[in-house]
Amino acid sequence: MESITIARIVHVLSVVIWIGGVAMVTMVVIPAVKWMVSKENKIETFEKIEGRFSQIAKITTVLTGISGFYIMYQMDAWERYLDARFWWIHAMTAVWLIFTIILFVLEPFVLHKIFKNYTSRKPEQAFRIMQLAHWVLLILSLVTIIGAVAGSHGLYFF
Repeated sequence: MESITIARIVHVLSVVIWIGGVAMVTMVVIPAVKWMVSKENKIETFEKIEGRFSQIAKITTVLTGISGFYIMYQMDAWERYLDARFWWIHAMTAVWLIFTIILFVLEPFVLHKIFKNYTSRKPEQAFRIMQLAHWVLLILSLVTIIGAVAGSHGLYFF
């Protein structure tokens, strides 16, 4: 098996786990936690689940980045960044960069403190904002996946 095939397997599997987890948190975990009665239980439950998924997301985003870079390098496909037909490569890079910044910089150093402070004062509003942010990231990710699958099979939207 060629190394680029292994890289593609790692890339797709990592994206499936990562974005699938984002979908699970967005569509299942946050709504379930929002319906909990106790403010303390809401925060504790969400932090336990999100904390565990955060570790998985960090590993899969790193694997996605390494494998994606390796694929681009092996294919010598850097010129695709200059072609609008390959908008999905830009989108993949942007989504990866956004999540990487959130997971490795914003979440541990900024968002965790803001969330803890805000949920102690206004838990319903905090979860509503968080769910909206998750929906935006999920929709952006899904549009990117659609574009990447279509584009990698020769279907261009331009």
